[in-house]
Amino acid sequence: MCDRDEIAEWNRNGKRDWSFNRRQFVAAAALSGALSACAGTDASSDPIAEEMVSVTTPDGVMDAFFVRPTSGKHPAIITWPDIAGLRDAFKLMARRLAGQGYAVLVANPYYRSIPAPQFADFAEFLANNGFETVTPWRQQLTADAVMRDARDMVRWLDAQPSVDPARGVGTNGYCMGGPFTIFTAAAVPDRVRAAASLHGAALVVPDSPQSPDTMIRETQAQYLFAIAQNDDQKDPEAKMTLRQAAESAGRSAEIEVYPADHGWTVPDAPAYDKHAAERAWARMSRLFQTL
Repeated sequence: MCDRDEIAEWNRNGKRDWSFNRRQFVAAAALSGALSACAGTDASSDPIAEEMVSVTTPDGVMDAFFVRPTSGKHPAIITWPDIAGLRDAFKLMARRLAGQGYAVLVANPYYRSIPAPQFADFAEFLANNGFETVTPWRQQLTADAVMRDARDMVRWLDAQPSVDPARGVGTNGYCMGGPFTIFTAAAVPDRVRAAASLHGAALVVPDSPQSPDTMIRETQAQYLFAIAQNDDQKDPEAKMTLRQAAESAGRSAEIEVYPADHGWTVPDAPAYDKHAAERAWARMSRLFQTL
């Protein structure tokens, strides 16, 4: 998972380059086709609409980013951000999915503690003691808490005119959001049909009754587990455990270790790798075409 040791590794290997500032980030994301479909995917010809919205849950009111095509009804997708929370990088990726014909709701996972954005980008997260800051916020994100959130997010989405409730719901999650995709699929198994974990953290938690891998059996979803090479080096058994869990549950799962480091799919992360990120995006897009 994304931790201090990983940051130190990026620095040692010369991978941290914050000369890529926010203005360059936005321009580069647009230039790379943030709203166009990558190979093998279909793009919507409709413009998109977006806004910050409020989703009421048993624990409070979640602020979230909602983006969708301006006409028609579409499958819904719930996005769980990484440790640095809901910010521009995730809005850009949500717009890209909306451009492919989905209604996308990006959660503020820390809403119990503080509205989004908590950090403008990953550079600000590192510069402002992000790990220490988010620790008490993350402690509230138990499996049960995420499942409560997921139920109300699906309920909220199904009530939107832009969402087709006859189609399945998809979910994607990054870093700490990876296991949240399984919790989401377990929370609403009759609605969530596709889940993509991108360099997900703590997907296998030994001796935990709510270890994400064991909860796959409570879902009806198809899965994509895109694993970072350095995560695999730290826990090479995890991919086999996930594969066995999916097979035992009778769930389809694509499980692959990518030649890129943890965080490679997030545009403002130190380990961002455009080539590997586009490949993972294409695989995720194919998964969501099943909704």
